[in-house]
Amino acid sequence: MASINPYIHFNGNAEEAFTFYKSVFGGEFATIVRFKDMHFEGGPSFEDEAEKIMHIALPIGKNNVLMGSDTPAQMGKHNEMETRSKISINAESKEEADNIFNGLSKGGQVEMPIADSPWGSYFGMLRDKFGIEWMVDFNLKFKE
Repeated sequence: MASINPYIHFNGNAEEAFTFYKSVFGGEFATIVRFKDMHFEGGPSFEDEAEKIMHIALPIGKNNVLMGSDTPAQMGKHNEMETRSKISINAESKEEADNIFNGLSKGGQVEMPIADSPWGSYFGMLRDKFGIEWMVDFNLKFKE
């Protein structure tokens, strides 16, 4: 069965927000990746935002992970009075990830096709036909 975890986007203050969440929920960050850590051929340049958070994960309880990132300036700013979240689904296999991604994308818009990612997981993003944003991921690190 797939698990569902919230993924929150910020206008440059993700680290501050997640430090606060850590103070509330306890625990330790499972992952912190900054834009400067993400170098791959053909990828965008984030020199002015090198220290910003590309991905951060805070396990909460036994089976939940709160995740987030800063949105690069080139992608615009979030209206903080509107929703800024995607629903992140961690599948138990590539086949399950494909089935979920393909099912949710029917009638919707694929933002990033599901494929092997530069950070080592099988990943894709889409907006479903109702406007809900989803991220589908298969990552063995969360299966341990």
